[in-house]
Amino acid sequence: MKSSKSELSTDQATRENSSRAIAFQIDTELSAPYLRDLLKFIYHNYLLPNRESFTRIERPSSDGIPSLAFRAFSREGTWHVDVEILAQKLVLVKINPSADNVPSKALDRLREDLVINVQLFEERVRRTTLYFAYVKGQQILHEKAPSAAKREAERLLTGNMLILYIIMIGLSVVVFSFLGTYAPVAIIAFQFLFILFSDRIIATLGEWTINEKAPNVHLVQYQIPTEEYKQFHAKYGRDLVVEMKREIYEKTLAVGIEPTCEIAGEVFRKYGMDCDPNRMSTKHVNLYELVKKAAETFEIPVPRIVVSNSMIPNAAASGPAPSRGVLLVATGLLVQLEENEVFSVLGHELGHLKGRDPMVLFALMASEYLLRVYVLWQFLFFSPFLYLIIAMTLVYFVAKFFEARADLQSAIKIGKPEVLAEALQKIGFRRLQFERVPAYRIQSWLNWDPHPPIYFRISRLRKLTDPSKIKHPFIQSAKDVVNGFRAALL
Repeated sequence: MKSSKSELSTDQATRENSSRAIAFQIDTELSAPYLRDLLKFIYHNYLLPNRESFTRIERPSSDGIPSLAFRAFSREGTWHVDVEILAQKLVLVKINPSADNVPSKALDRLREDLVINVQLFEERVRRTTLYFAYVKGQQILHEKAPSAAKREAERLLTGNMLILYIIMIGLSVVVFSFLGTYAPVAIIAFQFLFILFSDRIIATLGEWTINEKAPNVHLVQYQIPTEEYKQFHAKYGRDLVVEMKREIYEKTLAVGIEPTCEIAGEVFRKYGMDCDPNRMSTKHVNLYELVKKAAETFEIPVPRIVVSNSMIPNAAASGPAPSRGVLLVATGLLVQLEENEVFSVLGHELGHLKGRDPMVLFALMASEYLLRVYVLWQFLFFSPFLYLIIAMTLVYFVAKFFEARADLQSAIKIGKPEVLAEALQKIGFRRLQFERVPAYRIQSWLNWDPHPPIYFRISRLRKLTDPSKIKHPFIQSAKDVVNGFRAALL
């Protein structure tokens, strides 16, 4: 698994020959046998399809340290950038501009392209990887994607309240027939109960509970060659993995031993596989200690912590108040991010709890509903659907202020905005690709999602030089969101 800090930010760059030459590292969870394949992937899927922008391409060598070199140049021929990629335990990238006139945006775009391609290849490798996640003393479970019901419950209670709004409309039709003009108040009171007990509801979405007695999440991954994985999957299916996990657990963690390839190999051989140490990696994350440290930083009680055994990298926080907060973390987040990146993401989530954002967003939605029913109803007959579209777009646009503030709170309290930016780039690389299309970028600002566009969040965090000087995070976030949307339109 990943074993070193990512160093993508400009202030961590290593100076070389040119005054703007930089070198940075890209963390990767790839095992050694896949590093050369990674460079081949970049060659075939990034360089060759864009030959009009690259020249002097040196294909990955078949011996020695896996490397790839190429030159990127402007269409006008006014500048070029020489790039060298070395794939060892970490992916080292050296970028050497020809002169100081190379636009910063071009360098940022090139760096972003390479990070995205690494993520794309890792995503491909994950399809043929066996993941084993354990919490000592708790149930052995199969890694699986969250069900539709779990996804909607999480969205309902951790920020995106569109489902809650739809429920509100549906209940209105029924309740109005019984309670008349008092129906809206009754509906709001009913939904308030959902928010009031959101911590208990969210806690049911996790498979494991993390506390002082069970603080660690143990992660083991074994990256199988594609053909071998297909044969294994065809012969045994997915259900067998649970039994393999149980056997490995009983031979290792259950008796106080860390999982190793030698021990896991005994289980693998029962099913026709050998365990290659180069393809296996393990780590454990003391999640309780990370959350406790983050909670102390934010000066709030340690929330209840639950873990969902899903490879979708995600974290969510909810609860009516910081004293009744709950934090849901997916194992995919712990696999794909470094510990300092996980810590920054936790800071974002605890920023929501600190600001009581779930309750504030509910109040925002409820206020719009009551205003529409009791004050603006007479104007809705002309175009009710147009009103709903405009009203909900505005509500979610304001909700983006709170997400932007949570980013800012993490940057201020933890003091590592560039680390949170790196984490967002890793877990949001797919969306980042889409947002390069101007039409989709504007759509990201206007859709019914409380999160601002990922490109905006990353860029904003990287520009923060001294977050501690920001005195009013919410006001600053509101200004930044408005200015970001205006820039997208222009």
